[in-house]
Amino acid sequence: RGGRQPMLRERRIQRVLNLLGDANYLPDYVVRELQEAYVFLRTSEHRLQEFADQQTHTLPADALGRLRLAYAMQFDGWPSYEAALRKHMQHVHNHFEQVFAAPQTESASGDAALELTAVWNDMISNDTRIQVLTRLWYSAPDAPLESLSQLRRSSAFRALGSTGQQRMDQLIPLILGAAGHTSNAAETLQRSLRLIEAIARRTAYLALLAENPMALSQLVKLCSASAWIAELLSRHPVLLDELLDPRSLYTPPDATMLRAELTQRLTAIAPGDLEQQMEALRQFKQANVLRVAAADIADALPLMVVSDHLSWIAEAVIAAALDLAWHELTTRHGVPSGHGFAVVAYGKLGGLELGYGSDLDLVFLYTAADPEQPTPGSKPIASAVFFTRLAQRLVHIFTAHTPSGVLYEVDLRLRPSGASGLLVSSVEAYAEYQSSEAWTWEHQALVRARPVAGDAAVAQRFAAIRHEVLARPRALAQLRSEVRAMREKMRATFTSPGPGKFDLKQGHGGIVDIEFLVQFGVLAWAHEYPALLKFTDNIRLLDELGKANKLGADEVQLLCDAYRSYRARQHKAALQNVPALADADRYAPSRAAVIAIWQKLLEP
Repeated sequence: RGGRQPMLRERRIQRVLNLLGDANYLPDYVVRELQEAYVFLRTSEHRLQEFADQQTHTLPADALGRLRLAYAMQFDGWPSYEAALRKHMQHVHNHFEQVFAAPQTESASGDAALELTAVWNDMISNDTRIQVLTRLWYSAPDAPLESLSQLRRSSAFRALGSTGQQRMDQLIPLILGAAGHTSNAAETLQRSLRLIEAIARRTAYLALLAENPMALSQLVKLCSASAWIAELLSRHPVLLDELLDPRSLYTPPDATMLRAELTQRLTAIAPGDLEQQMEALRQFKQANVLRVAAADIADALPLMVVSDHLSWIAEAVIAAALDLAWHELTTRHGVPSGHGFAVVAYGKLGGLELGYGSDLDLVFLYTAADPEQPTPGSKPIASAVFFTRLAQRLVHIFTAHTPSGVLYEVDLRLRPSGASGLLVSSVEAYAEYQSSEAWTWEHQALVRARPVAGDAAVAQRFAAIRHEVLARPRALAQLRSEVRAMREKMRATFTSPGPGKFDLKQGHGGIVDIEFLVQFGVLAWAHEYPALLKFTDNIRLLDELGKANKLGADEVQLLCDAYRSYRARQHKAALQNVPALADADRYAPSRAAVIAIWQKLLEP
């Protein structure tokens, strides 16, 4: 981790252990036991070397030498010293095994390891290679052999020097063995080898995998489970560091821990070094999304909690990016008088339902004592211009292409007047627009909107505007007509997935139909039931519609079950890099239930 954490570039072992504990890379008890063992072993070494000025690291074999060492270490005899020594050695061994042991790669040992090395190095005939792979777990060896051949023919492999070749010769048989034990061996091998090809020129990563069985084991496991994760690791090999400790890999941090981790990363960078700060934001996001995905495929997180974690990551990043943009502009222009700025999330982030690869639907709001008043800095600009530049800088931090890629794609079309509107709106202008100009579909979108970063006063003002707009009494017939019209407009632009297939998002009885049902319910009845304005996520809003007796308990259950089922399949499709489609028959009962409730509420 030292490449990304300058504080770890420290020579003193005990100091490094403390830093690893402070950063939660090692549990406190592990730090304590390793430090105690280090002191005990190092002191024993010193006592041995102090006698007759010897350069030795070997325990004495004779009774007198052992007694001398025991007394020098403040023990009453060799048995008590030896017991303490073995305790410390066992602690070190246990913690070492936790990090480096990898049962998935141990099976490729002995004769099997030699045979796999021969397969990789073309040391045996093709028929014999096929026999070896067939015997060692590959049911259809032609595809694995072709994957190996493609790697050998690749420019990345041919460009390797002698060190890289040696590391590759060490690594590939291990991958062959580990991939063979997966349920989709050929596919896993292909994904793993593509990743190896992508990182081949960085031989340090080859060494990391070859010399750390646990990292290699987790890599193969993740490549087997997810094409998306394999591509993520290929694009950003720095994430391979995350594979070294499965305890952190499969336990993603909560919202508070995420913000603390990101603060720590950014604190280690020199103030004003925006390029490195942007890299840190991207690496933070990628590492934590990887942790969520790993926990997801291991079934360690329920569906809704997966989305919570992905949303928390985005919120932490938005807050940090806003702080960076704010610091940069106020340093140059000063702080506007009577200022306030907030970021409002719509869509999936607004509804705490973010998925893998989701973009961010954002709206920027500000307050200023006088929009035309110049800022007080050395380069004064009007307050309104300041907030426009702040929003532009924020978007740049999100969307700029750096060595670590784009942070998030950002969609700003839900701002007042859409793509033709101002990038940032004053709270007053936003309130006026929502009250007198916004279309019904924009009020539907407001159902899933919430502040995620920035000034608390602006966030409160937004919440008041949202409450006032959504709680407005509406004519049900007109509302039904406008919601149906918007849904049909969406369907007209939707490309059918083909016969026998169901699009989980846009298909009849799919995700968008449920979302529209919820939005209709909030717009129709929030003036009678203010509890409908408390939440922005669909599941809790469905529960509130049930409590308001606008949906029956069985209908709420049917819609919640269908929504969870669809979204779970969406997540799995994203992790496999495939469209979110299903066989039409698979969800037939759920679709029929959604369509029936749609007809009841919107086509009475």
